[in-house]
Amino acid sequence: MLFVLWCVTVMTGCASLPDTQALIARHSAQAARFENARGPVSVQKSAAIVAELKRKSGDLDILDKQIALEQAISDSPLTLGNQATLLQDGQATYAAMLRAIDQAQDHINLETYILEDDAIGHQFATALLAAQARGVQVNLIHDSVGSLHTARAFFERLKAAGMAVLEFNPINPLAARGPWLINNRDHRKLLIVDGQTVFLGGINISSVYTSGSLIHRAGKAMVNAAAWRDTDLQIQGPVVAEFQKLFLQTWAKQRGPPLAAKAYFPVLKSEGKDIVRAIGSTPDDPYSLIYLTLISAIGNAEKHIHLTNAYFVPDPQLLSALSMAAARGVEVKLILPSHSDSALVFHAGRAHYAGLLQAGVQIFERQDALLHAKTAVIDGVWSTVGSTNLDWRSFLDNDEVNAVILGRPFALQMQAMFEQDLRASQAIDPASWADRPLQFKLKEWLARFWVRLL
Repeated sequence: MLFVLWCVTVMTGCASLPDTQALIARHSAQAARFENARGPVSVQKSAAIVAELKRKSGDLDILDKQIALEQAISDSPLTLGNQATLLQDGQATYAAMLRAIDQAQDHINLETYILEDDAIGHQFATALLAAQARGVQVNLIHDSVGSLHTARAFFERLKAAGMAVLEFNPINPLAARGPWLINNRDHRKLLIVDGQTVFLGGINISSVYTSGSLIHRAGKAMVNAAAWRDTDLQIQGPVVAEFQKLFLQTWAKQRGPPLAAKAYFPVLKSEGKDIVRAIGSTPDDPYSLIYLTLISAIGNAEKHIHLTNAYFVPDPQLLSALSMAAARGVEVKLILPSHSDSALVFHAGRAHYAGLLQAGVQIFERQDALLHAKTAVIDGVWSTVGSTNLDWRSFLDNDEVNAVILGRPFALQMQAMFEQDLRASQAIDPASWADRPLQFKLKEWLARFWVRLL
């Protein structure tokens, strides 16, 4: 029944992707502007920061062009003085998140697509209940579809303890607090602790992530066949306030109850040297800010484009951007899943392999772990980590959130992670791909009819 309703909603109210070239051309070049913990920095200092970035990265045009576009379309500034830490897979991410929850003193804002009623879900519930009991206010947003199989009693227990719990766009139309928007899902994964630390990326709260994608036995690294491979970020510094704004905007949009008075925007100090921009997208926007940002970054690339993504159902503009980049000599490498929890998405993505391979795009499939990461590193200086898949749903129907990080030091970490995944992946050979079994070609052909739903 849910799937039928979903189809009806999509077919009767189709949004459309923007004309990216027209939008990019509309935003003329402008001087870069940065903010630090004290507010906007001077024009002279901003110019000096860009000059230093270009000096360290080889005078790449992407720094000028991309900064100009992003600040033209986004209300969120490029923020100096942050410390961004890469977290790979559920084990490391959950340990860091639970540590932050245990140390919380004022409030915890958690927004997640999936919150499972399983061992990991109960571990988080226990930590959140303990925080609430010691006077820390916990505010939780969970998606109605993503957490569909989580028992109602699970959330009622949290509410009874004093937590503010908000169901995003309830499936039940009688529970809707406004228009019934079943197709608009909250796909974000955000944890904000005391307004000082934020976690974001692709990792939901579920026991499927309890096994890392690499385990070590007898001194050897072995791939765990049951593992999910994903990436998150932990960020401290002034940019945390921008992610806090996104959480509070969602709470207000969903008409949540008044939040307890807490220090949601404490005075933040510089924590490191990473330059970060928070980018959130919702179907309420004229177009997906994350989509336009990514298309622009691909179009501005001069050296290499390295994308890792779980659900690859590209639209014509994304396909064109990747193909055109390869045609102008940019090294374009995609790491995609070798298997998926969604067979339809998997085959719909594979339907585009032949055209991309012919255009010079290199495609690799991650082996022995279910790839769920959504990351990109371009020209060794522009990186992004977030919740956004390369599919129509993420670009048109979901609330998503990404962090964009500028700078070579962080990009080197991203590149090292990409190379690690590459070593665990199998290259798709064009000749072998052309000779793949007919049954796969048939599945791909059929899956293409459903791309707008995926």
